[in-house]
Amino acid sequence: MEQFLQQIWQQRMWKHDRLVTVGGESVEVLDPGLLNHDAGPDFFNAKIKIGGKIWVGNVEVHVRASDWHRHRHDSDPAYGNVILHVVLHDDVRITRPDGSEIPQLVLACAEDFKRLCDRMTDRPDSELACFRNIAAVPDLYRTDWLTALAFERMHAKAEHLIGIMPRTGGNWRGALYVLLARALGFGVNSEPFERLALATPLSVLLHHQNDCQSVESILMGQAGLLDEDAAGGAEKEYMDALRRDYDFLSRKYSLVRPSALGWKLARMRPQNFPHRRIAWLAAAVAGGFSIATDLAAVTDADSARRLFEVSLSPFWSSHYTFAPSEGCAPGSRLSRSAVDILIINVIVPALLAYSRTYGNGDAVSGCAAILQSLPPENNRVVRLFVSAGIGCPDAFTSQALVQLRRCYCEPRKCIYCRFGQRFLHAARQAQQSSALALRERINEA
Repeated sequence: MEQFLQQIWQQRMWKHDRLVTVGGESVEVLDPGLLNHDAGPDFFNAKIKIGGKIWVGNVEVHVRASDWHRHRHDSDPAYGNVILHVVLHDDVRITRPDGSEIPQLVLACAEDFKRLCDRMTDRPDSELACFRNIAAVPDLYRTDWLTALAFERMHAKAEHLIGIMPRTGGNWRGALYVLLARALGFGVNSEPFERLALATPLSVLLHHQNDCQSVESILMGQAGLLDEDAAGGAEKEYMDALRRDYDFLSRKYSLVRPSALGWKLARMRPQNFPHRRIAWLAAAVAGGFSIATDLAAVTDADSARRLFEVSLSPFWSSHYTFAPSEGCAPGSRLSRSAVDILIINVIVPALLAYSRTYGNGDAVSGCAAILQSLPPENNRVVRLFVSAGIGCPDAFTSQALVQLRRCYCEPRKCIYCRFGQRFLHAARQAQQSSALALRERINEA
């Protein structure tokens, strides 16, 4: 509710045309101020005319006036220059340390604005609240918001990688290995892959970087995939060899296998089975995990794609699982579309995180350029927006749409979305214009 009140204040969607403080002084909002997303007052640099005198300073918003004390603002010097306290319930007066009272305004939400918000957010989860309106947003507004969302997602992914580092003892290569493993899950198996990587340190695998079978045996064993029954023949022989290696190496390194990873294979293309993705990860590590060492040389999408030119071992060039393959051979390389997804989810976040961590230049524009040169992702979210009339020419835009869907549409935070704010503001203006026209016709009559 407090965030809702912030939006009412920011969008000037209050109920009454004439605002008055609880002390009876008139209030004219010349500038509501800049919304603050960090610590401190809710709005900076507001310009308010109170009782005929213009004040410039900060505005604080609360559901109840007593929240000022509950949040301990009375002892925080950051709130010393608050010029107006905006509340929904006036249950106490607020004073400054010098004893002077802070002007307090009880803000009532306009009923039509509340109905508009309810109408916008009252949609099934599978639908876009603004499905019928979003295509009409002017290109300038659409581009501005999608650009901000794309950068928001880039930085969030970089933060995720930086957040992994403490779990790998501050080791950069180890954190990148965990991020790559997670990305190889391609959404469906991302969590099991991350848990597998965290339970199987890169440092252990690199002891056997010249022996792909040993690396593979550790990863397959830790993943619980060696517990499967082999049909016989070459498959059983290969699986038995991996089991012997894993039994020895797991004891040698005191590895603890993560429980209940819950691998998913249903409704999945065979080339995306976890067996092949783990085998590819093993091949990447067995080559010395050059993805980490060659990352600094990435300047564009083509150089990023070269990092993933890793071939699977002969067994996995002709198998999807430990069972005999049926139909066409799966091949020894990742598909181009799979590589592009890994660039989006691994290389771009890694370049940005490395730049932020070690301060070797600003990689933001370079990361954006890489995404803009990649084709858009073909997933459910992108298809939903495309069907609503939003064009998606590249991966930069598709990442923005995913961020919009995950962080604003799904949690129904329409009043925080720039599109939603525009729709609500336009609808509110239309209603006010209609009411004004009606009053004029009545007066004329």
